Amino acid sequence: MKAMVFAAGLGTRLREETQNKPKALVKVGQKSLLQLAIEKLKNEGFSEVVVNVHHFSELVIQFLKSHDFGIPVCISDESEKLLNTGGGLKKAASLLDGTEPVLIYNVDVLSNLDLQLPLEQHLHSGALATLVVRNRQTQRYFKFNREQRLVGWLNKKLGEKKIVLPDDFEDATEMAFSGIHIVSPEIFKMMPAEDRFSITDFYLDLAKENLIKGYFDQSDLWMDVGKPEELATARELFGSAKA
Repeated sequence: MKAMVFAAGLGTRLREETQNKPKALVKVGQKSLLQLAIEKLKNEGFSEVVVNVHHFSELVIQFLKSHDFGIPVCISDESEKLLNTGGGLKKAASLLDGTEPVLIYNVDVLSNLDLQLPLEQHLHSGALATLVVRNRQTQRYFKFNREQRLVGWLNKKLGEKKIVLPDDFEDATEMAFSGIHIVSPEIFKMMPAEDRFSITDFYLDLAKENLIKGYFDQSDLWMDVGKPEELATARELFGSAKA
């Protein structure tokens, strides 16, 4: 089964660390975030990984070529144009072809979630996509009804709402996205014509007529180390190497 690591971001929240290297090569302990992500995916049974690159792409490509992870690691090159999350997945489609679902993992996520659990739910539910979410405080939330179906999204800071299923929206459960999601292969045929778009907007558009589910993650470790304060906390837990 294939997985994709979103590693093309600019890392603007980690300005001091990403002025001369990409976020993917920022270290926690003795390993880069990219190495940690690929090793997790391999250890949890994924047989091939695709990594998209943009910011300092040459450094990421060099890193991947100089390491043997024991499984094939392919590069989806966005050096010339950063394509956002949806566009990044679309560009990598030819590298992710097959009949099995694809798991997508943000490079700045640290988690001890057993990835087979949301995958099993995804396969059992027949959903077009499954979003791993948590009950935590943030500014933006996906909203899910009692069947854990995606019914909308809101940004509490800006007061913005995107309503998919109006009858379920107000009473729906607010959950924060974990940067981990699973898509069925047919989703690639449903992508918009443009090459750059948000995967959040894409999921919300699909949810009007397709089943998009949430997996409510209750594992005991999840961190967004793209945030300076959480990166500092991760280094306290796992080691402080920055080089």
